[in-house]
Amino acid sequence: MKHKLNKLTKALAIVFASVFLIAPITTNAVTLSQQEVTTVKAAKGDHGVDWSKYQDINGKWGYANDKFSISQVGGYYNGSFVEQYTYPTQVRNTIAMGRRAHTYIYAQFSGRWQADQMLNYYLPKVQTPKGSIVALDVESGSPDTDSVLYALKRVQDAGYTAVLYGYKNFLTSHLDLHQIASQYPLWLAEYPNYAVTPNPNYNFFPSFENVAIFQFTSTYIAGGLDGNIDLTGITDNGYKNGNAQKPQTNTPAMNAGKQLHQDTHNYTVQRGDSWWSIAHKYGMDMYTLASLNNQTINNAIYPGEVLRVADKDDSKKVDNKVNQPIAQPNTGSNTWTDNMGDTWHKENGTFTSTTWLHLRWGAKPSSSAIAYLGPGATIKYDAWSNHNGFIYVRQPRANGYGYIAVRNAYNHVPYGAFK
Repeated sequence: MKHKLNKLTKALAIVFASVFLIAPITTNAVTLSQQEVTTVKAAKGDHGVDWSKYQDINGKWGYANDKFSISQVGGYYNGSFVEQYTYPTQVRNTIAMGRRAHTYIYAQFSGRWQADQMLNYYLPKVQTPKGSIVALDVESGSPDTDSVLYALKRVQDAGYTAVLYGYKNFLTSHLDLHQIASQYPLWLAEYPNYAVTPNPNYNFFPSFENVAIFQFTSTYIAGGLDGNIDLTGITDNGYKNGNAQKPQTNTPAMNAGKQLHQDTHNYTVQRGDSWWSIAHKYGMDMYTLASLNNQTINNAIYPGEVLRVADKDDSKKVDNKVNQPIAQPNTGSNTWTDNMGDTWHKENGTFTSTTWLHLRWGAKPSSSAIAYLGPGATIKYDAWSNHNGFIYVRQPRANGYGYIAVRNAYNHVPYGAFK
């Protein structure tokens, strides 16, 4: 069920929509007619959150009625790149929960050449579907109107919904925000205070034209979390009829999320339940159960809370999917970084073991085993990585990837032969 505003806040939202989003806009260059401005009949009202690495690899929800997340794929700081290793799994878990996933880039840039450098690096890493939001988070540095418009057009030309995020005061003091808002929707932030705020206070609405998303708090819940409301239905973009299980295009993270959603169902927590008892009931590892639900086993669960749990006979499959690294989209690049922060290199080959080795669902010694392979066992691989003291290779499988340590990374002694 769509989240509904109460009568007062809904009325205020409609007033703001009619006064600030539909009225003609005057800029230094041009007066825009009512037909040329993005119009809003009323606030759509879906709530959602936005995440960076501080919400960990699985993300963090505020309330059961949250419908979307916007995850940071990485940051650009005037020529420096800071990737968010948490991004792919946050996207996957959003889809697994039946919610809509979107993307943002922390964008501290100036000039078209920096815009190109930033987008050449990050656009190929986007794992949300074409049509979904890719927002530029412009809240620091010395941005200029020309390069911001140029960057937004590049995002749009790549097939995504280009959105500009920021604080109204910063944006208006550095940019011709009227000119930008005449072409692209805005996602603006303004908070009344730092008290826990589960619903927007429209007395602090950053009134401007073409505001599509309002980030109304950084303390959506105790401990801190950004809370947002979709005013126009923009967060449906990229999904057929707003259905998270029907993205317009697929990526590795989207596919992993859809598979997890198919292999799980809702369970309502009962009095006396614990992470261990629920996990045991459905044959799951309790850490996996908590991760699947964007929590840790240190979080308290309460009667009436709804969790996703594995379907009958699918517990091992769910455990493996949650713990398996997610590949980068196929961009033709020969190297990429997975959600564990490990760099992989494309290479096709065949490995034949000369000793006993575990083939695992993940590239780490603690990952679940697929098989225990003896001397003479042969696998085909498509990539390799150096981490945890071993060289691992990746085996494509019908239901994902298998990983096996094939060489000691310190003394370079191989555990078999390659060709």
